[in-house]
Amino acid sequence: MRAIRIILLSMIVCVCHRVSDRDIAIAAASGCPDFETLQDDLRVATACGACHACACAVFDESRVEGGAPVARGMAVAAKALMAA
Repeated sequence: MRAIRIILLSMIVCVCHRVSDRDIAIAAASGCPDFETLQDDLRVATACGACHACACAVFDESRVEGGAPVARGMAVAAKALMAA
């Protein structure tokens, strides 16, 4: 029998406020209506602004994808483990 272990990795989009692509995808899936509301809620792209374009892209793509946890920037790695 094989067990499959799935590891979800997330990418930090906003270093200033430590907001990941997963945080953005969850907010999009939770019904966040627009990027400005996302900024109010998570403070993403409100400090230095270097992440603005990436954060917008992740938000838009997450809304298209339905906020799935495999949104842009996330890697899903599966490793098969042999059961003893």
